[in-house]
Order: sequence, then structure tokens, then C-alpha cells
Amino acid sequence: MRLTSKGRYAVRAMLDLTSHTNGNPVRLQEISTRQGISLHYLEQLFRKLRNGRVVKSVRGPGGGYVLARSMDEISIKDILDCVGENINPARDIVGNDNVTANTVEFTLSKTYFENLGILMQEYLETTSLGDLIRKAKDIRIEGLKDATESVAVSMREELQVGDMN
Repeated sequence: MRLTSKGRYAVRAMLDLTSHTNGNPVRLQEISTRQGISLHYLEQLFRKLRNGRVVKSVRGPGGGYVLARSMDEISIKDILDCVGENINPARDIVGNDNVTANTVEFTLSKTYFENLGILMQEYLETTSLGDLIRKAKDIRIEGLKDATESVAVSMREELQVGDMN
């Protein structure tokens, strides 16, 4: 049940593409610079994402990549599937047919992890790029509010100290 760097980088790159596209193609070099991901690695990932029909490439001057569908139609599972990521926790449960496969404990644990895998798949299927982009905007707004409040408090404190002098 391990998400590899391939899956994490693919999701990060897709979020970057989504948030910086503004209807225009985004160059992989720009994503590479912003995200600190090797350009060569991004080229490999985007080849898979293009083959999976999640992104489209635009050639020529001003070319780059755009989403193949709206951000609300691309799930995180779509992205992970494109790059060959399988995070099903039950996939690694292997038993020795002679010993463990017929035990109650093996069956219970296998069923438990299969159910966990189903829940994880459903979560990944129902979370879109759009959901995460909107959440990022909410976080930025909250962060801005917090920073603004912090500055206001500091200014009030400075004014109060100034009044005492």
C-alpha cells in the first residue's frame, strides 16, 4: 500500500498544470522549475498521461500541455492509473496455499485489506483535480486572512507600545 514518487509527482504536476494553464498550454520546463521535478522525468510521466488521454500536447511556439478534459472530469485515480500506479493494499497479501491461505486469520486480514482497497479506490475516483484546486484556493485565502490578521495584530501592538512612550 505504497504510493511511489511516480504517482506523487504525476499528481503534483497535474495540479501545477491545472492551476497555471489559464486556457494556454504550459511547458514542462515551467512545471519542472516550479515543482523541482526533473524535466526528463516529467517528459516520461506526461507521455503516459497523454496516452491515457488526461492531457493533450500542443506543438509549436507557445506549445506545451493542456488538460484533455475539464479539471472536474479528471479524477486522481485517472492520473494514478495513467502512470501505472496501483495502491491497492490487498495486492501484496500472498499466502502459502499449504499453510496460511486456509486460516481464519489469513481470510480475515485479506478481506479487511480488500475492503480498505475498495474505499481507497472510491476516494480516488471521487476526488477530482478541480476539488483539489478549489481546496488550494481556500487554503491560500485562509492563509492570506491569517497573514493579514497577524500583520494587523502586530501593528496594533506596535501602536500600543508607541502610545506608552
